[in-house]
Amino acid sequence: MATTAQTRAVLERFPAGGPRGSWPAEEYAAAQRTQGIEAQVVMDLPSDQFLVVADTPTQ
Repeated sequence: MATTAQTRAVLERFPAGGPRGSWPAEEYAAAQRTQGIEAQVVMDLPSDQFLVVADTPTQ
C-alpha cells in the first residue's frame, strides 16, 4: 500500500507592510483557489511576510 505525503510549496510572498485596506496575499490566494489550487495565506514572522502556500503531494 502506497502512501502520499503532503508538503507545502510557497506560491508567492507579500510584504506585511502593505497599504491599509489592501490584502494582496488574500487576493492572490483567492485567484489560485478559482483555478482549483487549494491556496492559503500564512504569516512568516521571521521575514515579516505573508506567504501564499499550497499543499503538494510527494511520493
